[in-house]
Amino acid sequence: MSDMPEMVEGWPHFCGEEAKVLEATRRQGPFFLHDSGIDFANIQASWGIALHMQQPLVPAGGPDLKTASIISYLKYMMDNQGLGDNHNAPVFHWCYKRIGDFVPELVKQGKDPRVMLDYSGCLFYGLPAMGLYDVIDSLKGVTCDKRYQQSVEWLGCTWGHAVAPSTPVQDYRLQVMAWRHHFAAIFGFDALARVKGFSPAEMAVPNHPDVAYEFVKTLKDCGYQWVLVQEHSIERPEDGDGSHQPYVPNRLVCRNSKGEETSILCIVKTQGSDTKLVAQMQPFYEAKSRGRETVAGKSIPPFICQIGDGENGGVMMNEFTGMFKQAMSEASGSNVPAMNGTEYIEQVLNLGLNEKDFPVVQPKWTKLLFEHFKPGEDLDKAIEECKQADGRFNMEGGSWTNNISWTQGYENVLGPMEKASALFAEKTKGMPTSDIRYRKALFHLLCSQTSCYRYWGQGTWTDYGAEICRRAIDILTYDM
Repeated sequence: MSDMPEMVEGWPHFCGEEAKVLEATRRQGPFFLHDSGIDFANIQASWGIALHMQQPLVPAGGPDLKTASIISYLKYMMDNQGLGDNHNAPVFHWCYKRIGDFVPELVKQGKDPRVMLDYSGCLFYGLPAMGLYDVIDSLKGVTCDKRYQQSVEWLGCTWGHAVAPSTPVQDYRLQVMAWRHHFAAIFGFDALARVKGFSPAEMAVPNHPDVAYEFVKTLKDCGYQWVLVQEHSIERPEDGDGSHQPYVPNRLVCRNSKGEETSILCIVKTQGSDTKLVAQMQPFYEAKSRGRETVAGKSIPPFICQIGDGENGGVMMNEFTGMFKQAMSEASGSNVPAMNGTEYIEQVLNLGLNEKDFPVVQPKWTKLLFEHFKPGEDLDKAIEECKQADGRFNMEGGSWTNNISWTQGYENVLGPMEKASALFAEKTKGMPTSDIRYRKALFHLLCSQTSCYRYWGQGTWTDYGAEICRRAIDILTYDM
């Protein structure tokens, strides 16, 4: 358990103890290998699922947008169950904590369940703020009790559910660190040390070379060993095709406009975004049809991985429970066992492979861009040339869907968001991160970058985003 408070003067404890957080971040594994209990040399295939959980924070705790308190959207749903689908709020509450019941139940039966969890910082803050301490307590049970640590792996994410392609790179680092800090305050430093996989909000991987480079650099500096990516957001450098081996670890290589390179391992999520893939345990049934693959002369089992909303949609609310228990029971002890991401990578590396042995991929459109650009040349000119060469070309970054833009049509949110970012950098320069003014300003900055404000088109959600930005700017202008 943590020796840090979860809240400080009414604000989440997501800054102020960076040295302790980084110390835990630098701890080296393996963390899951020795207790895996899987005969990795002889299994046919493996598979895993991840549950993504997010509820944005919105200025909806009152009738006037400009004065309403910032609350979890789940609380808004709870308080207004007669509107739309808000009647699902109590079920969402149960979904957030049910893994804390399912895993001990299966372990008690002698089974070997596996599940990866991705909870935003907004949710970590919003649940106890509305009195739902039972969720956090349930999650602490399967996170901190050694009996269940092999079964449950946490994936890191951004605190405010910020998408990497359209978040200022310096703020993206703040987002990533704030989540790690807050996680440590809730679950402790030992639990934080085991968080080695990263789940980008909306599966969004930047493809602008400088943003992509900083994205990977941030993840590595913050202790991550691998990142989950969507298959159509990456390409092979030699021909621009998708990965030819998406079911083994790949190496995501990013080169910036100066020619500098950095890389990180990635696990490739296939088949787009559909909660049915997770709720109905599609990876398990696909794993049954696949065989071992060869990487650098070594035979390894493939890893079929899917992530989906853990609470959203009828299949997740109604079908997941039975299918999860059935699949985990059937897979336990079989030649297609469930595994978690870091556990799988540790097993693969234990065979004698290293990062440079894996297939190389890069962000989508990198090949075309660097055919028109050389370090030292005009990058903006090269981007325009690429747009002329291929109408599909863009620098907005890939995500779980190709038909949603995080920038086009959202100038009324992005402009204030960028102003808040610049003010934060200016006003907090040299200020201790433990200062309450810093924490208050950081809270509003991170909230202002939540992707939900740029997902549903113009209307209530962009109004929420613009209002959060206004508050952030006012705080940074008048309170610092």
